[in-house]
Amino acid sequence: MRTANPALNAFQPGSTAYEVAARSNTMTLNGTVTASGVLISLCAGAALASWMVVTNPANTHLAIPILLGGLIGGFIIALITYFKPTAAPITGPLYAIFEGALLGVFSFVVAQRLGPGGEVVVFQAIGLTFGIFAAVLLAYVTRVIRSGRVFRACIISATAGIMIFFLVALLLSLFGVYGMAALLSIDNATPLSIGLSLFIVVIASLNLVLDFELIETGIQRGMPKHMEWYAAFALLVTLVWLYIEVLRLLAKLRNR
Repeated sequence: MRTANPALNAFQPGSTAYEVAARSNTMTLNGTVTASGVLISLCAGAALASWMVVTNPANTHLAIPILLGGLIGGFIIALITYFKPTAAPITGPLYAIFEGALLGVFSFVVAQRLGPGGEVVVFQAIGLTFGIFAAVLLAYVTRVIRSGRVFRACIISATAGIMIFFLVALLLSLFGVYGMAALLSIDNATPLSIGLSLFIVVIASLNLVLDFELIETGIQRGMPKHMEWYAAFALLVTLVWLYIEVLRLLAKLRNR
């Protein structure tokens, strides 16, 4: 079983983490939940801290450095975690902090662009993100949603298509062609742009199903203890993406 979230592919047979699994000290549901709670708390704390820093008029010049630092630092740490899952107990918290710093500044920028009441949209996005997470988790636990072969293939293909779209839009914008990038802008409230954002939110939400299934599989197969942190890291990757897309969608709807 492959997943659109590359961080979770370490659960697959043939991977180093899978082959060296230690049966005496294995991954548990409680341990995974605890690790996830720690990472989400660190991410939220870092987001709040960066938000408070940049909201101070004397520190607005720090917004771009914090944003770029969180983006680059989070990307590097994510790569390290992906290639070395055993480091997840250390790199997972670091990733949460970097991504939290990025999200705090990103949320502030969006709120400022929206004008008065922009902060309300940010809190709505936070609530909706966790609401989606809870709904998908409930649907998975009650077996309302199951990840079959066709389901996995569709979600993986859609996610890959979205990532390719983002990459092409970025490359074209570097050469002064902003047509694709304009569809991603929060200032673009056209039906096509809103429809694209809604589609991305749906795909990001359904990626959680693949994550839950692979975490369950990892527990059943007795993966080593450090995979609790690796699984928590992978879930955070999806949640960060989901929050960003939900906030962008709400911002477009607010502008419309």
